[in-house]
Amino acid sequence: MDAVENKDNNIDKRKKHKGKHDKPKPLEDMEVDHWLIVPSPNEECLLEVSSFSTLFPQYREKYLQEAWPEVKSALKGHAIACELDLVKGSMTVSTTRKTRDPYIIVKARDLIKLLSRSVPAKQALKILNDEMQCDIIKIGGLVRNKEKFVKRRQRLIGPNSSTLKALEILTHCYILVQGNSVSAMGSFKGLKQVRRVVEECMLNKMHPVYNIKVLLMKKNLASNPELANENWDRFLPKFKKKNVKQKKVKTKEKKEYTPFPPPQPPSKIDMQLESGEYFLSDKKKSAKKWLEKQEKQAEKTAENKRKREEAFKAPEEAQMQNDDKNHKDDIAAMAASLKNKAKEFGNRKSATDEINAEMYIAAPGQSSKKKQKN
Repeated sequence: MDAVENKDNNIDKRKKHKGKHDKPKPLEDMEVDHWLIVPSPNEECLLEVSSFSTLFPQYREKYLQEAWPEVKSALKGHAIACELDLVKGSMTVSTTRKTRDPYIIVKARDLIKLLSRSVPAKQALKILNDEMQCDIIKIGGLVRNKEKFVKRRQRLIGPNSSTLKALEILTHCYILVQGNSVSAMGSFKGLKQVRRVVEECMLNKMHPVYNIKVLLMKKNLASNPELANENWDRFLPKFKKKNVKQKKVKTKEKKEYTPFPPPQPPSKIDMQLESGEYFLSDKKKSAKKWLEKQEKQAEKTAENKRKREEAFKAPEEAQMQNDDKNHKDDIAAMAASLKNKAKEFGNRKSATDEINAEMYIAAPGQSSKKKQKN
């Protein structure tokens, strides 16, 4: 019995030793609603002042001046101070003593970023809502060639902004293409889809129309409850990139490398020294120039005269010898044919002379052929 009591005492001691780790945790209390949002007290919450500033282009200055009172009143409701500096061309937002929400300064930073990228003020103020997020996609550094960049950006927008509108409807996001950036506003899922489509378009990986087709098929599959939890890879189209033959760049043949520089062309003085003109006097030089000028003028006048005379030159007549020979041959052939015809006609006449008349005379006991016919 003593041994059993000793064992129980030892177990109690162990329990007491481990009991400090078995205390009830605050999250295990089911009576307390830990997800309940409790409004903060009126005391100061933020110990430090946070501020963000961004620059804006000069062409946005007039619009921001007009829309700034509306922006200021919207930020004042969240206890955020804002300032528009037209001299430096910047917008600044900062927290105040009355600010209660610590994340609202990040929303205010996104607001001024959107305003500087030509997003309308009414649309940009929606970013202050908790459900709305924004993403600024910088596309300027994705393409080096300026012509290719402009073409791909226009491909993203589409004719009459049709591609951009279709993308907005499918992703439920607001999209604005301005300069070297694309501003998008919406849910996290929609912003992720927009970024993928924009980057693939600018990097020439896939045309935005094909991405829109894929998004449309995903939307139809998500609406079907039977296929909502299945893998959709077998339903989605797979677009293969075709190898298009590119134009071969003409490369110039490289010349053999020579360490020596090319020979220097002779100067004007060197040429005069070779011809001996350098040692002539000024009078002889002027006389020589005048003679050369007269020779050139004579050559020019002779050439002009020759061109004028060509217009009055009579055309060459065709040779008539061959025509006369052909004509004589034709007459001889006609004479020979006429002689042959005359001979034939004479032969026919002699044949008629030899005809026996008795054949046409009827015998006394016979009737003539004409009478027999009758």
